[in-house]
Amino acid sequence: MKEHMSQDTIAETVGRFIKRNFLFDENAELSRDKSLLGSGVIDSTGVLELIAFLEQQYQLKLDDSELVVENFDTVEKIEAFILRKTTT
Repeated sequence: MKEHMSQDTIAETVGRFIKRNFLFDENAELSRDKSLLGSGVIDSTGVLELIAFLEQQYQLKLDDSELVVENFDTVEKIEAFILRKTTT
């Protein structure tokens, strides 16, 4: 399902997943630069759920070395990570 992806499309898809699965409110505000871990939106188990979603949604295979906070702490960081993975 690798369609043309833009940062806005990724942000919308990832944001919707986070709102549904962690905030339980699709209308909740979620800033693109808000720390998901630091603010308590996602815990360590939630990160695993998020990674599983990203692997399925974007047909990614992540290496252990990529499973670091720097890639998954904000919607912005997730966007950048997905774009790097899908354009290389």
